[in-house]
Amino acid sequence: MRKLVILLSLAVLSGCTALVVGGAGVVGYQLGKDDRPPAVVTSDSAITTKIKGKYAADDVVSVFNISVRTYEGTVTLSGTVGSILARERAETLARETNGVIVVNNQIIIEDRTQ
Repeated sequence: MRKLVILLSLAVLSGCTALVVGGAGVVGYQLGKDDRPPAVVTSDSAITTKIKGKYAADDVVSVFNISVRTYEGTVTLSGTVGSILARERAETLARETNGVIVVNNQIIIEDRTQ
C-alpha cells in the first residue's frame, strides 16, 4: 500500500514538473524580450499587483474593469467606469502606491443611465 501511495504521488508530481519548468521558460522569455532589468520588471509587477489588490478591496472601484500596466514606475490605467468619482478614486489609489512615479489615467467615464 505504501509503495502504491509513493508511485501515485510521483505520477501526480511529475505532471507539475512541466508546469514549473514551462512557467520558468515563459518568465525567461519575457525577460529576454523586455529592455528593463529583471529587478525593474519585478518591481513593476509588484506595483501592478498592489494596485489591483487595492481596487479589489475598494467599494468604489471594485465593480469596474480597470486595466493596470506599469513600466518603470509609470502606471497606466485604462478601462471604463460609471462616474468621475470612480475615475478619480482609481487614480488616487494608484498614486498612493509605493514605487509609483507617475499615473497616466486613461480611464473613460461611461454613461450608464441609458
